[in-house]
Amino acid sequence: MSVTRMFGASVKRREDPRLITGDGMFTDDFKLPGMLQMGVLRSPYAHARITRLDTAKAKALAGVHAVFTGKDLEGKVAPMPCAWLVPDADLKVPSYTAMATDTVRFVGDAVAIVVADDSYIADDALDLIEVEYDELPVVTNQEEALKPGAPQLYSDAPNNQAFHWKFRNGDADGALQRAEVRLKQRFIQQRLVPNAMEPRSSVADWNAGAGELTLYNTTQNPHIVRFLISVTQNIPEHKIRVIARDVGGGFGSKIPYYPGDALAIFASRMLKRPVRWTEDRRENFVATIHGRDQIIDVELGATRDGKMTGLKVTNLANMGAYLSLAAPGVPTWLFALIVPGCYTIQDYACDVYGVLTNTTPTDAYRGAGRPEAAFLIERMVDLLAGELHMDPVDVRRKNFIPASAFPYTNGGTLSYDSGDYDKSLDLALKMVDYEGFRQRQAEARQQGKGKHLGIGLSTYVEVCGLAPSKAAGAMGFQGGLWEPATVRVLATGKVIVLTGTNPHGQGEETTFAQLVSEELGVPVEDIDVVHGDTSAISMGWGTYGSRTTAVGGTAVLKATLKVVEKAKRLAAHLLEANVEDITHDHGRYYVAGSPTKVKTIQDIALMANLAWDMPEGMAPGLEENHFHDPTNFTFPFGAHICIVEVDEETGETKILRYIAVDDVGRVINPMIVDGQVQGGVAQGIGQALYEHAIYDERGNLTTGSMLDYTVPNATQIPFIETARTETPCPHNLTGVKGVGETGTIASSQAVVNAVCDALAPLGIKNIDMPLTPEKVWRTIQAARAGGTTGS
Repeated sequence: MSVTRMFGASVKRREDPRLITGDGMFTDDFKLPGMLQMGVLRSPYAHARITRLDTAKAKALAGVHAVFTGKDLEGKVAPMPCAWLVPDADLKVPSYTAMATDTVRFVGDAVAIVVADDSYIADDALDLIEVEYDELPVVTNQEEALKPGAPQLYSDAPNNQAFHWKFRNGDADGALQRAEVRLKQRFIQQRLVPNAMEPRSSVADWNAGAGELTLYNTTQNPHIVRFLISVTQNIPEHKIRVIARDVGGGFGSKIPYYPGDALAIFASRMLKRPVRWTEDRRENFVATIHGRDQIIDVELGATRDGKMTGLKVTNLANMGAYLSLAAPGVPTWLFALIVPGCYTIQDYACDVYGVLTNTTPTDAYRGAGRPEAAFLIERMVDLLAGELHMDPVDVRRKNFIPASAFPYTNGGTLSYDSGDYDKSLDLALKMVDYEGFRQRQAEARQQGKGKHLGIGLSTYVEVCGLAPSKAAGAMGFQGGLWEPATVRVLATGKVIVLTGTNPHGQGEETTFAQLVSEELGVPVEDIDVVHGDTSAISMGWGTYGSRTTAVGGTAVLKATLKVVEKAKRLAAHLLEANVEDITHDHGRYYVAGSPTKVKTIQDIALMANLAWDMPEGMAPGLEENHFHDPTNFTFPFGAHICIVEVDEETGETKILRYIAVDDVGRVINPMIVDGQVQGGVAQGIGQALYEHAIYDERGNLTTGSMLDYTVPNATQIPFIETARTETPCPHNLTGVKGVGETGTIASSQAVVNAVCDALAPLGIKNIDMPLTPEKVWRTIQAARAGGTTGS
């Protein structure tokens, strides 16, 4: 009998038909009887005292049901929570109220809300609210904020320092003193706007009679939102239902529980009517979290033959005006432990300063700490190669952790479980014809036609599959990181899979169905993966950190295998055989040696649900649960190579080729994996060449719309050539590692390395991102004039 195996098959995404035909149900699509619309008045000032706030005219407008200010929340809604309390860092968490009461601290801080019959009336009413402000001094740059005399955001956070976190392994200072070569470089990780396709939205529906809340929400983690609502609004957790049906992207920006969510809930409770709030794109730019914004100083020590021996890093992380939900963990634990990358550097020190400024709060953005870490080490490798006049490939090979050394404890004390870095690099070099390119590059340089060819490498490793819970607790994360799964086979043989993760574009409605189909032998189209509803699923810690398949998928697989075992016992009973004699072959159960005497999974499911003829002691039904808490993180790795052409006259960078070779363990669906890599690379290219959230001296976001903030379009992204090596994760049954962030983590430095390689003959060593045409052109002109050769 021919059987189509699902693990490893490029099955089309089952989610896509409803999404591309407009049949998806996003939060803003929910329209409840009697629903009102909420609008938020936001501060136009980055730092100011509220001296007068008059809502009378707004309240008098026809169609307005209520206007609330921060004082209305007092005693009813607790401040917004910070859920990553990094230990041993003198952490200070300023009070972050859902609406400002006396002082606003960034442009976009909420000042008042209007609840009206529709959004048009709400907008008109917002214009009628009279607010007078007394402007205060502003600071937006983290380095400036730490200086004596800088404007202070809070009296209980001296020098605007929210925390100082330290990591030490070995003797970095000693290694640097002994080094034959020492390099120093500052890198700027510019501020980015996540820009998910769907802006944030909440529909709150308070049932006063039952004391129950239903919240439709654009979130990556519904169960965490349920818990946070409970502790901040004093509603028993079992009286709260959070639904995230379809979520139009997140990239980390939909991890936090936001003031807009809290305010919609508050308004619904006060008015006893459903209340919907959906931000517009301008609000999304100023009030949804931003990413990155770190100033990183690096010192690297090495021998003259290219062996890296010591590393010291200082990171000034701009946290914005408040500490967002997971913000303190991003530039500390998620950044520092993976900084040594693929390399054998053991003497390593890192200091991270979390700094408060008059800007939008920052938090996790695709990769969250890992892109910053990979960027700095990969740039330093190239700078070292240039200093020593070595090929960047040779420096990498000299410092790689050898495949024979795994499991390996890196300089950040992470236990890398597996890896073969040479293998992925070899494949990438072969695909790009590295030696042939170097020859063509040399010929082009001799011709000197004003267009410079360059090639950039990025050999990365990342830490993801976020878990285990014990590690989360040690890091100060105020939650667990296990995942549950339920696999339920109905009487007709159809299957329902319940998962606590919350996919929002990653494709797990397909890949989880493939996992179950592979084991049960049920067609993928007969398997329904249910997520995003806290009433249907007991618990779950959400989708972020490339953990959904590695953690949640393993839970699904283990629950499925329990179903298989129960089905085997029932089959043995029905076939009047010993369990040990039953063979299971893709949904068919038969006695070994007698394949014609068979019971299908559908036969067994029917009997299990009817319970007419069950073995002694076996419970009816064919349903199993599993709770999975991994023993370690996962560690995808790979090699990305970018070839660019830089036009000296215009400063424009054109990407000629982009190669992405990734090792994400075993691959369930190659098509989905390729899509994840390609999307991640696009965002990494965006950071390298285009994107930058810029504040002026008064704290105004001058790139506050798509007119000013450059998200690359399809014409600016090259064809991304993908390939894979496969080193299975040894500590989960699926062997998968996670792929959602690999492209972003690997790509920015590949592009920057390529541009710097192209311009190396001019003496240019570094250019800060984004490498816009103007910035590149000015750097070239300065180099030609004998001035600065980098930034």
